[in-house]
Amino acid sequence: MNVAFLYDFDKTLTPRDMQEYGFIEALGITEAKEFWAIVSQTAEDEKMDRILSYLYVMVQQAKRNGLKLTQELLASYGRQVTYFPGVETWFSTVNEIGHAMGIDVQHYVVSSGLKEIIDATTIAKEFKRIFACEYLYDDQGEAVWPKLTINYTNKMQFIFRVNKGILDINNDVDLNTYMAESDRPVPLTNMVYFGDGLTDVPSMKLVKTSGGHSIAVYTPASRHAAEMLAQHGRVDFIAPADYSDGGQLMEITRRILKHLAASDELRNVTWKGEPHND
Repeated sequence: MNVAFLYDFDKTLTPRDMQEYGFIEALGITEAKEFWAIVSQTAEDEKMDRILSYLYVMVQQAKRNGLKLTQELLASYGRQVTYFPGVETWFSTVNEIGHAMGIDVQHYVVSSGLKEIIDATTIAKEFKRIFACEYLYDDQGEAVWPKLTINYTNKMQFIFRVNKGILDINNDVDLNTYMAESDRPVPLTNMVYFGDGLTDVPSMKLVKTSGGHSIAVYTPASRHAAEMLAQHGRVDFIAPADYSDGGQLMEITRRILKHLAASDELRNVTWKGEPHND
């Protein structure tokens, strides 16, 4: 049985936004909030999608500070990314738990962050596919245009890509062609979405209402926001952002996998009793 774990990235697996692992500092900006204020102001002034705004601001600020925004530069920031406790061993532990239950756990990132940075992290190898924003580069290797943007609502497209097994982002025809539920590689009921806040709500809600499970992770500072997500029915569970074996998040995940394994076994039971004669 296939089960998909879908992860937001920034502040779900990591304690900070990925731009805060070297890029903002390279601009000579000492406080991350200053950079994000520029992004917010640009979005407001230009009536612009906030994700497109940060992609634009990164290019413009890099130019102003003499930085060549190349894949190599972005990768150098990816190598500096740190994680919440337990993240680096989480995947192998979960895979072992799933394997013992006859479950193939597949891990995916669906993020509004930059794929070029995520690809260079130490955990990139753990994911079957990383869906995130990307730049198009010119002949000199510098970023000139967004090749792919993923905002808070179109994240849902990638949930359906995993559901149908249509992972090539250029393939819209098959994505929108009818596919029987029984033919889909990963049913929505077999999905678990991990996020951290309001930006994940559309995806969390989609997975939850489709019979899957959604989990909001939190830090002490974001606990109240996570509690509100649970109170308003956006998620099934909340847990501290600690991915260590033996932690609350691991225990919730273990129980979800047990539930999925038991449900799959029950679906495959053939009743061999004699019919009742009423």
